[in-house]
Amino acid sequence: MRGERGARRRDSGVTADAGTPEVNTWAALTDLVRLVARSGAPQLRLRLAAAVLLTLGGRALGVLAPLALGAAVNALAAGQGPAVALSLGFTAFAVGYALIRFLSGAAPQLSDVVFAPVRAAAQRRTAAEAFAHALSLSLDFHQTKRSGSLSRTVERGSRAVDFLLRVLAFNLVPTGLELVLAAGVLAGRYDWRFGAVAVVVVAVYAVSTFALSNWRLEHRRIMNQADSAAAGQAVDAFLNYETVKAFGAEGRAAASYDAALATYTRASLKANSSLALLNVIQSGIMNLGLGVMAVMAGMEAAAGRMGPGDVTAAVLIMISLYQPLNILGFAYREVRQSFIDMEEMLKVTRQQPLVADAPAAVALPRRMDARGARIVFEGVGYRHDARANGLEDVSFVAEPGTTVALVGPSGAGKSTIVKLALRLIDPQAGRVLIDGLDAREVQQASLRSAVALVPQDVALFNDTLQANIAFARPEASEADILAAAEAAELGEFIRGLPQGMATMVGERGLKLSGGERQRVGIARALLADPSLLILDEATSALDSRTEQAIQKTLRRARAGRTTLVVAHRLSTVADADQILVLKAGRVVEQGAHHQLVARVGGEYAALWRKQTRGARRPEATTEG
Repeated sequence: MRGERGARRRDSGVTADAGTPEVNTWAALTDLVRLVARSGAPQLRLRLAAAVLLTLGGRALGVLAPLALGAAVNALAAGQGPAVALSLGFTAFAVGYALIRFLSGAAPQLSDVVFAPVRAAAQRRTAAEAFAHALSLSLDFHQTKRSGSLSRTVERGSRAVDFLLRVLAFNLVPTGLELVLAAGVLAGRYDWRFGAVAVVVVAVYAVSTFALSNWRLEHRRIMNQADSAAAGQAVDAFLNYETVKAFGAEGRAAASYDAALATYTRASLKANSSLALLNVIQSGIMNLGLGVMAVMAGMEAAAGRMGPGDVTAAVLIMISLYQPLNILGFAYREVRQSFIDMEEMLKVTRQQPLVADAPAAVALPRRMDARGARIVFEGVGYRHDARANGLEDVSFVAEPGTTVALVGPSGAGKSTIVKLALRLIDPQAGRVLIDGLDAREVQQASLRSAVALVPQDVALFNDTLQANIAFARPEASEADILAAAEAAELGEFIRGLPQGMATMVGERGLKLSGGERQRVGIARALLADPSLLILDEATSALDSRTEQAIQKTLRRARAGRTTLVVAHRLSTVADADQILVLKAGRVVEQGAHHQLVARVGGEYAALWRKQTRGARRPEATTEG
């Protein structure tokens, strides 16, 4: 188990052995072979064949090397004159032993060099496929997954492929073949009992190692859980450092982290103690086997059936068998966990998205007359699993170039309509039409290229301002990007930055204020030049002056394209061509602003009076 000591720190943060289910070994091996087959590695078959031959050749030479040394010792003790013995037999066999040992050590290294491109290609293809497939999965999948956990699943799965190819295919399996070869050589060259001892000792060693490793899994599980808990405490505190400082909770956060570390330390000590016990037991079995083999060989030599060199060769063969077994416990646990990690990643790739392109899906034709898209909701119904209410029989038409506003209390269904328009989800009843085509019959890529969303909380990448604005259209020229930034009232802000458009915005855009992030999102949407512009509380984070400026910009941006606006402040949508008032998933009122305000006892009229009355109170207080 000496190999496990060096690997303990590497995998201490992985939730290995944490009660994860067993996998079907043969099915997992089949998956591994398929991953290698589609890896796209250069000269795959040639490299695979060469690596296997080199590995097996190295193992065979490792068994033959002790025989050469044994022959050298026998030649030295053959009763010839010292000069003759040293110059002829011994020298020849000794040089042969050194050469064979060199070749047996070099062969695995050459095998690793030959097969390394295949492992790298398989790991890369696996990670790329899993990442791309995870991104293609529907909104419902990502809403039930932690992003960090999903990322770790892909990372661990791709690394597992590399580990399995390196250790399982070119270490454990060749070691088993080496055992068979060694037992055959010992039985054929000397006595069947020598081969039996080698097989029995290795079998006892393997069985005891597997049993003790399984017993240690509980210690490892507790240690890994404690390590993950400590890491989680630290990450949470660092991500929310402003909240920690605002409430003066530095001491509490540090104490919680220290408590998690204490649990980890106790579990780590138990794991280390059990590792030491395993090492002692393994060492005892190995040395007992060597002692038995040496005694048997000595008795044969005393009886004249073996020479001194044969005793040396028998013992060296046993020692060469033990060398790869040093990491057996570590390899067993890691191979077991790697199969689990690989299967967990493959579970992601086997997930089928609920929202997928139909086999006969067509590209959404882009209007050339700059009138925007025509959006029709026909009796649309949708119910979320986690909510009691959903959309029920929602119908409306957004004519090309018009603005439709969605208003109503939280949970009324406004965001669900936005998701349906983007086809992040599909209706469970009715249909959504875009320019006369059912959204389910349109290729998602073409639909998304025709739609731009400015959400309430704009998500930015940890990149430059230019890269974040250009994310909507990466091929856009610098002039177009600057024009979009100017249109979103970002020009003065960018000109005041030392690095201008090359300024890094930080993780999630935290180096920018809320209003600045919102304007970057608006610039990104304007650069996309969409047929359908969706504004989901797009100016909610802006101050009054900036909001008024942005509203003017958005009014210009809405010209020539269909716009869907979600708003709580009714004053921002008073100029909309059509306003839909939603309540409990239903459209309870529909019309222009002046029509809805004039409706006695209407929902919209009540909301308007409440908001305008609340807006006048500060003015009256100031004037008084």
